[in-house]
Amino acid sequence: MIRPSVLLFALLMSAPALYRYVLDQIDVTEVLIRFVIAVPLAALLLAGLRFVTAGYGRPEGKPEGTPVTPTPMDEKPA
Repeated sequence: MIRPSVLLFALLMSAPALYRYVLDQIDVTEVLIRFVIAVPLAALLLAGLRFVTAGYGRPEGKPEGTPVTPTPMDEKPA
């Protein structure tokens, strides 16, 4: 399944060809070919970015959040 971010990035990469199509400088088949070529390139670039930034989350061995013990509303915290 292709992520929507990949398709958006591929559309941004092929935007100059789309603009040239609007100006009637190139054919629609060339625009589609450039978009089809841009999709796997965008997928590879975004996968590399996700791989590099995957370790920037929380450190290993640490809990996901601060443990909190719930207290009733009528008791005042100590």
